[in-house]
Amino acid sequence: MIETDILVIGAGPCGLFTVFEAGLVKLRCHLIDALPQPGGQLAEIYPKKPIYDIPGFPMIMAGELVSNLMKQAEPFNPGFTLGERAEHIEKMEDGRWKVTTNRGTVHAAPVIAIAAGLGSFEPRKPEIPNLLNFEDKGVEYIIKDPEKFRDKNVVISGGGDSALDWTIFLADVAKRVTLVHRRSSFRGHLDSVHKVTELAATGKINIVTNSEVTGLNGSDNLESVTITNFDTEDITNLEADYFIPLFGLSPKLGPLKNWDLNLHKESITVNPIDCSTNIPGIYAVGDINDYPGKLRLILCGFHEATMMVQSAYKYINPDKNLVLKYTTVSGVKAF
Repeated sequence: MIETDILVIGAGPCGLFTVFEAGLVKLRCHLIDALPQPGGQLAEIYPKKPIYDIPGFPMIMAGELVSNLMKQAEPFNPGFTLGERAEHIEKMEDGRWKVTTNRGTVHAAPVIAIAAGLGSFEPRKPEIPNLLNFEDKGVEYIIKDPEKFRDKNVVISGGGDSALDWTIFLADVAKRVTLVHRRSSFRGHLDSVHKVTELAATGKINIVTNSEVTGLNGSDNLESVTITNFDTEDITNLEADYFIPLFGLSPKLGPLKNWDLNLHKESITVNPIDCSTNIPGIYAVGDINDYPGKLRLILCGFHEATMMVQSAYKYINPDKNLVLKYTTVSGVKAF
């Protein structure tokens, strides 16, 4: 059994910052995340995306922010259970919570802090008959390592920011990038739309609009895609090593729905003062929670984590007074 003071469900930015804030008051954290590495969406989906609203950083890449948060948490020696999903919860006789993952790993802590973002994510998949046959054989829903696509023929589907951003990025990596969109106009940021249009004008990429990928072809691996034009009904087979449909992700609360927490749609209702839930000893911070005036921003999640830790300390140590000490005076003392 893995024992700790605060068991954090989710190793995204808010979960990682919870480690730092807890460490300042001598509370240890252990984090559980279904993803194979810390960082949440920032590491898994958007490592190369720029973030502009982190105080003190006019611009920071998502992956760099994760690295910085890991360095900030390092003095407090957090534990990690990665690649596993928090599944079952029960109250033990000593008052602590027992949480078991889908792989049977057992954890115990007096406090649980749910920092699971929008929950677990599943990619929205296009309705192509043999799509599943080519998953991991040319069909990718998330770009983890852009170098995988170096000198390859890549077809991207989608019209939002993610499709536009990766089209721009891979233009200098892949042998050929083709962007396929169902409509004639894109719904992403204007700056990205302009860049994609300029790349197409100079022949760096191909844009196919009013069309969609309707078929995948190949033997063991993907070899080409079939594209159908809505206006002319023309069908084109295009050579492709990779097909990347970027239609967004569908968030799911998953097992958390069975934890008897008060929910509002796909979010956990909390007290905005300290992010406590309806169950004593369980808190929720970041995108997973909901309260009047809620803003789903990373910087707001950092604030919530700070307030939550102060409350968690009092919950764990009801007979002790917690005196706020500024880090400029006390410094950061490792365990």
